[in-house]
Amino acid sequence: GEDPGREGLLETPRRFIDAYKEFFKGYNEDGVDILSKTFSEVGGYDDLVLLKDIQFNSFCEHHMIPFIGKAHVAYFAKDRVVGLSKMNRIVDYYAKRPQVQERLTLQIVEELKKILGTEDVACVIDAKHLCVNSRGISDISSSTVTAEFSGRFKEKESKREFLDYIKLETEF
Repeated sequence: GEDPGREGLLETPRRFIDAYKEFFKGYNEDGVDILSKTFSEVGGYDDLVLLKDIQFNSFCEHHMIPFIGKAHVAYFAKDRVVGLSKMNRIVDYYAKRPQVQERLTLQIVEELKKILGTEDVACVIDAKHLCVNSRGISDISSSTVTAEFSGRFKEKESKREFLDYIKLETEF
């Protein structure tokens, strides 16, 4: 009973295609080009580098419904650091494809380990899944937290330092 000639629907097919190209642009980018720039002139800095509250959106690969959240990504500098915006780009690169949060968390850590040549990387993601919020159980309060700790972050003291810095807040 809908009128496809109605003004509000005339350009909807084109807008739909353009939106999905943007939602899944992670498949059309080259991760190596985006993520490969690092810096070795850090004056001997060898401690924690943390970028928190990196906002992202992705799509649940099971329902093709969005999930939105914040990623908190850290590493211990070794011989080089990555430009801070690259950490945002790593999150965005992997989020822009049909995804599960657990894999997204792991992909971010693995990419940083490869780029920086260190095992000392951590990522915590806190996200709201609209498939949980808007269908089935329809729970609008809950969020999902995933974490991946490697290298020094598996040690209690380093893990605690990281978690104290991010102090999860679930407001989006």
